[in-house]
Amino acid sequence: MNIESYILEDLGFGDITSDALIDDSLTGTAAIIANEPCVVAGICEAEAVFQYFNIKTNTLVSDGQSVEKGDVILEVSGSLKSILSAERTALNFLMRMSGIATVTHSISSKLSHAKVAATRKTTPGFRSFEKKAVILGGGDPHRFCLDDLILIKDNHIAVVGGVAEAVIKAKKFSFAKKIEVEVESIEDAEAAVKSEADIILLDNMSPEKAAKCYSLIKSLNSKIIVEVSGTITPETAPLYDECSDIISLGWITHSVRSIQFSLDVC
Repeated sequence: MNIESYILEDLGFGDITSDALIDDSLTGTAAIIANEPCVVAGICEAEAVFQYFNIKTNTLVSDGQSVEKGDVILEVSGSLKSILSAERTALNFLMRMSGIATVTHSISSKLSHAKVAATRKTTPGFRSFEKKAVILGGGDPHRFCLDDLILIKDNHIAVVGGVAEAVIKAKKFSFAKKIEVEVESIEDAEAAVKSEADIILLDNMSPEKAAKCYSLIKSLNSKIIVEVSGTITPETAPLYDECSDIISLGWITHSVRSIQFSLDVC
């Protein structure tokens, strides 16, 4: 979806409250204020919303920048009716994206080795913005679409008949795509290494079990990237720092809390 689609979703047939109360000729300014400390994301999207309504914008911070409670991040000027019509959609982008960027940055700051990554557990129609927020928070977006990477999961393995068989079929299908295999046991991890997978995903493992798998994989082939995933939270992510190269968390897109911003007419 493009920005206009989100605007029209909220606008409907028109802002009848502003139409009823505010004269078309009234102009003024307003400021968007952070109501809590955060890493800001969604500035570009908020600007695009206001510009759709021919409202002038003045950005005071950049996407990816940390701000404190009470900081003004964006100033707008123009038709007051249009400012109020654009308000909620602009704030929705900022709130959702800043929430994702903030928690991604928070987790990343507690890690010394592994990198935080997103998953495909995103809001339908909003994936590109959520993945962008992860990047702004210092994380990796992982796959945007199913065609980015061959990721062999448990159901694929069940259908094909085994890890080695699945990797062999995948290699025959494409030489250009990296192959990642999801494993739940040390035995399957070893099979994935011997099959020459590029990335091995340790799924739903305890930190202790992941550490054993990580040591085995790296001892057999140090070039293989090891990812951990499955019910990992911001609190438990640091436990996997030394036994993975990538820590992917669906949590940062499906369970994150939005950051609160407000728009005040000056």
